[in-house]
Amino acid sequence: MPTPPTEPTGRPTPAEGRPARRTILAAAAAAVPAAGLLSAQSAAAAPASATPGGAGAGRAADPDLGPNVVVFDPATPDIQAKLDEIFSKQEKAQFGTGRYALFFKPGTYNGLNAQLGFYTAIAGLGLVPDDTTINGDVTVDAGWFDGNATQNFWRSAENLALVPVSGSNRWAVSQAAPFRRMHVRGDLNLAPDGYGWASGGYIADSRIDGKVTPYSQQQWYTRDSSVGGWENAVWNMVFSGVEGAPGDSFPEPPYTTLQTTPVSREKPFLYLDGEEFKVFVPEKRTDARGTTWGSGTPRGTSLPLSEFYVVKEGADAAAINDALGQGLNLLFTPGIYHVDRAIEVTRANTVVLGLGYATLIPDNGVTALKVADVDGVRLAGLLLDAGSTNSETLLEVGPDGASADHAENPITVQDVFIRIGGAGPGKATTSMVINSRHTVVDHTWVWRADHGDGVGWETNRADYGVRVEGDDVLATGLFVEHFNKYDVQWNGERGRTIFYQNEKAYDAPDQAAIQNGDLKGFAAYKVADSVTTHEGWGLGSYCFYNVDPTIRQGHGFAAPNAPGVKFHHLLVVSLGGKGQYDHVINDLGDPTSGEDTVPSKIVQYP
Repeated sequence: MPTPPTEPTGRPTPAEGRPARRTILAAAAAAVPAAGLLSAQSAAAAPASATPGGAGAGRAADPDLGPNVVVFDPATPDIQAKLDEIFSKQEKAQFGTGRYALFFKPGTYNGLNAQLGFYTAIAGLGLVPDDTTINGDVTVDAGWFDGNATQNFWRSAENLALVPVSGSNRWAVSQAAPFRRMHVRGDLNLAPDGYGWASGGYIADSRIDGKVTPYSQQQWYTRDSSVGGWENAVWNMVFSGVEGAPGDSFPEPPYTTLQTTPVSREKPFLYLDGEEFKVFVPEKRTDARGTTWGSGTPRGTSLPLSEFYVVKEGADAAAINDALGQGLNLLFTPGIYHVDRAIEVTRANTVVLGLGYATLIPDNGVTALKVADVDGVRLAGLLLDAGSTNSETLLEVGPDGASADHAENPITVQDVFIRIGGAGPGKATTSMVINSRHTVVDHTWVWRADHGDGVGWETNRADYGVRVEGDDVLATGLFVEHFNKYDVQWNGERGRTIFYQNEKAYDAPDQAAIQNGDLKGFAAYKVADSVTTHEGWGLGSYCFYNVDPTIRQGHGFAAPNAPGVKFHHLLVVSLGGKGQYDHVINDLGDPTSGEDTVPSKIVQYP
């Protein structure tokens, strides 16, 4: 185990000798029940809380957004005490049941340090981040886990301006922890105190006036933002549409930089229009660069809460589908929702927005969420947690054979996370299936759990992470880990991926368990042999076969040898020598070897 640098001067050692990120460490704390905290608003009016289509006034003083939505304004007393109370419940509750959304009305707040634990989302309620300024910090650190940030999952910050007390805000996260629409008037530190391990992460539509200092972060993706500088890189730092990003320089330093993002559309968000709550739905951009809000009011559409069914714990799939059938959008309040049939989104331009990591659990092997082959559906801010009975799929975007052209108004899947096991036994043959053309998957972590409850090679069996059948699909910020077979299987034409992070399943019992015909193991990212056009930038796969360290993984990536199939900046890494890769892609690239945790890289394929 290396000794991390003790001072933030210069570039840290690139993870040499780094052992596995998570499973070699103890699992996090036991489940914590929801706190039953009252919202800062009156519950006098409950828009669409019981009867689909029912609507309250939607004003700041009266909507009922559930017991675990807390709204502050600058005059709210004891804000810090309330923040500390929630953090004390959520700091170690990795697989707990608490879910929280913390909202700050426009204005200025002084002297706050909002520490974020699991399943906690913090956001401003202005139309742009600078409407809501915190003279203080929004902090994620890893004291709960002895300075190791590799399990700092499921938390988010959005739509705030921060003036950090020390000049630098600490955001030491790993997967499923987006940093969106933020303005940091200072530096942003992505490492935990003490420079322990971290394995994030994602930034979008944000401005950091100072430097971003990743230090020990193994990989990171930043999209459509502005930074004052970037300090270093370990394995895989990817940028698209980022003003101030370092130049493209892979393999050393390992920066992958695209000047623009081909297609992007920011995540919908809750905000206050005067005293009325609304949901802002940003418009699509092509060849995007920089933030959506830097030149003033962002472009998009505002929807009143009267057009939403506000879903609260206890609502079932029948009621939710009834609301969708009446033409309403969905706003899931923080909570856990068991569904005994699929939630079916059939209307074009429907918004399905979750607050505070609202969690859907399918019962009896059903698919949790299905989207028809229609234009412009927005799925955002949800956690899909597999049930104990195997589901064939958890999320289906478009039915089998979907073929409609959605180029002008694509379906978007943003901050939608999937988990198989960890909180208890869960199974799903395929986690996410994308059938609809032109879908944009913008930041997802699809995870077969490698620690927690209900974890084992067959206990939380999940063969495939993401399967793409539709043509012209774009993935920006794709994290998929630990599946029994292919983590990503891409069958559609003209697919594109900007940034991919993967770990092969740690718990394979032996070589025979992962054998794929004549091949040693299933690729982390497989492009079908029939595909003629595909492109990817900044993709990495890691292995840590701790049950049987003699396992050989034939390659991290597999793709046809076709002129239109191109990859830029690929790497594979053996973590501490627990298993090895023979090649990077197909039969190309040097094998990994020894215990040095040094990547094998390919700059271009072919």
